[in-house]
Parts: sequence; structure tokens; C-alpha cells
Amino acid sequence: MIYPAVDIREGHCVRLVEGRLDMETVYSDDPVAVAGLWQEKGARWLHVVDLDGAFSGSPKNIDVVRKIRERISIPIQVGGGIRDLRVVEEFLGMGVNRVILGTVAINNPDLVAVAAAKYGESVVVGIDARDGKVAIEGWGVTSEKNAVDLALEMRGLGIRRIIYTDIWRDGTLKGPNLAAVREMARNTGLKVIASGGISTLDDLRSIKRLEHMGVEGVIMGKSLYAGTVSLEDALSLADVELEENAC
Repeated sequence: MIYPAVDIREGHCVRLVEGRLDMETVYSDDPVAVAGLWQEKGARWLHVVDLDGAFSGSPKNIDVVRKIRERISIPIQVGGGIRDLRVVEEFLGMGVNRVILGTVAINNPDLVAVAAAKYGESVVVGIDARDGKVAIEGWGVTSEKNAVDLALEMRGLGIRRIIYTDIWRDGTLKGPNLAAVREMARNTGLKVIASGGISTLDDLRSIKRLEHMGVEGVIMGKSLYAGTVSLEDALSLADVELEENAC
């Protein structure tokens, strides 16, 4: 599954490099219109991140997410500053299909357990890693927790799917960290959505080869906005290879 990303900061659709605010590129002043564009181009899911929420600790763009939900019909997953059950319920109540929990996986795992028990696969955990260690609070703090160890703990709490991001690759167009994605999938048995570094169709092919391990999708941001890969080509590649694998 291909997940086009809409990252929202201060009302704009942006991309960061390695999560750094001093390396931001603004691609649009209308994130809602961008979401609509990705749907028009054939997207089957949308990945939305409230960057203001991720850095501040609580969502700041709920109204924008609501407008995106009203604008498009495809499923949406949303993350960024979701650190209490009330916010999880608010997003799911407005029709968001999945909420992404990140920092609370480290700081409040009991909340993750409650949310997973109540909402099942509508709750996913985002694990963002820097040199194999989990980064939290908008990637501003690197913990001592190993990413694979955290994933295993989350599986024990009822989580069935994670989004795994290599921070050093995010927004760089340097290619995904295939070894880390492979290790995550092989060692945890979780469904994995990979994120960070996709720049070419060959990168997508490389990720696709890990599908049998449980890698079920990839988030695409900078490559789509910079035009190094078109969404139409990415979707076509996924469809063709899915058919071949089915055979």
C-alpha cells in the first residue's frame, strides 16, 4: 500500500529533512487541497501528520484534519501529538480510520494498551528511530529504548501494526534503511509500514520484496512532492507486483 503524506505545520503542507524545522520546505498553503489531489491521482490511503502537535505535545490542526476528512473519501491515518485517550476518541469519532501513537508508547504504555483493547487495529504505533534508538516528542528527544524492543513491547500490549521511520533517511531522498526495516519485520511479527528515504521506483521495489515478512506498505512524502516518483507510477508498480506475487 502506498501512503502519500500530508505533513501540516502552521497551516501549510510541508516536508522536513530529518525532522529538522530549520530544513523545512513549504509545498502548499492548502493541505486540504493537497489531500484532495492525492485522492484524485488514485491514492487509496492518506497519511496525515500534525507537526505542530508532534512538537508541542497536543494536536494543533484538528480542524484541518476534519476538513480533510470531509473533503476526501479514502481512509486516513493521523498522527502528531496524540497523547491521551480523549484525542484518540475525537479523531476516530470524526471518521479518521487510524490514529498513530508515538511518544506515549514510551511515556505511557498503559494508554496504548487501553486504546488497543478498545479500538483494535484502528490504533497503530509510530516508532521513529535514530541509530536504532527510539526518538520521541517530535524527534527532539532520543531515548535509550531500542526500536525493536519497543515494537515487541507494543505487540504484547495488543498492537498489530507499526509505522517504522528511520529519521536519518526521512526527507533526504537517500533511499530507505532496508536492513532496519527487515530487522523490524523479521524480529517482531508485526505488520510494518515503512517510512523514510524513498526516492525512486527501485526503492519501492526493494521495500516490496520484504512483503512476505509483513512489510505491507510505504509512506511517500518528499519523493512525491519533489517529483522524483509520481504517485501514478508508484501505484502501478504496486499493483503489478501484487498481481505477480499472487501468482
